Amino acid sequence: MTVDLPLIWAGLLAFAVFAYVVMDGFDLGIGILFPTLAPGDERDKAMNSVAPVWDGNETWLVLGGGGMMAAFPLAYSIILPALYAPIIAMLLGLIFRGVAFEFRSRNPRHRAFWELAFTGGSLVAALAQGITLGALLQGVTVAGRAYGGGWWEWLSPFSLLTGVSLVIGYALLGSTWLVMKSEGAMQAHARRMAGRLGAGTVACIVLVSAATPFLKHRYAERWFAMPNVLFTAQIPLLVALGAVLFFLSLRKGYERWPFLLALGLFGLSFAGLGVSIFPDIVPGAVSIQEAAAPAASLSFMLAGAAIIIPIILAYTSYAYWVFRGKVGEEGYH
Repeated sequence: MTVDLPLIWAGLLAFAVFAYVVMDGFDLGIGILFPTLAPGDERDKAMNSVAPVWDGNETWLVLGGGGMMAAFPLAYSIILPALYAPIIAMLLGLIFRGVAFEFRSRNPRHRAFWELAFTGGSLVAALAQGITLGALLQGVTVAGRAYGGGWWEWLSPFSLLTGVSLVIGYALLGSTWLVMKSEGAMQAHARRMAGRLGAGTVACIVLVSAATPFLKHRYAERWFAMPNVLFTAQIPLLVALGAVLFFLSLRKGYERWPFLLALGLFGLSFAGLGVSIFPDIVPGAVSIQEAAAPAASLSFMLAGAAIIIPIILAYTSYAYWVFRGKVGEEGYH
């Protein structure tokens, strides 16, 4: 039986991207929500809830970007020039957020500035990631084997919609994380925010889903043509079910289920993205098979990935297990 190495690597990179969205999403969401928290104890606890794990989450971003360059060099050489601006903005946002983590506790005289950097960096990174997704989904101009568009091609109403949608979605993950990790007044505030952000996230899913089939003819065909529709229709039905369960879990006062169900909504949205794009890696221009590196290179890297990825999963799981439960009064470090 022939092993489809390009498809395996596409699956690994999709997993890495989703792992990053899941693990760094609530972290960025807490930064976005930071101004709504009371200065002092509430903000300290919010920081402490993610301090032990936030930097490890970036591992998946590195794996996704580095894996794309190594496994699909043609796609990398097209996508990166097309999305230079939002990608650079994302990296700058992540840098400011990371520096703010350290300096906020070490430099109390300028704490207000570092809190602003933490919020601004989180907001810019989340918005840039959403814009990057929207710009890729709407398609980029390809001339031969290179990017053929202009500097501002990434900027459109659709990419701005996906940018704002991801900001709201990450804020939802942040609020449900705080519902799970906090108590008392802080938890009550996070629960109220989760209800509002949940409604906003569902509305954004509906808007993006309604707009996507009209971007490319193939998108509409993949979603609505028979017999595809018999399978693709299950995704919106599951989103509706997940949304109902999410609001019920908030109303009943559950602590973990809102976070898990919010992750479920992200997972279903990610599945919908896969339905729209597959089997392309540059939508409408380059397929997974066309962009793949030589089979010998993919095989060599797969041997390394088979060792490294389980190690990453193991230490990440261990870190979350060790720091499970409610956030305490201990300071960062």
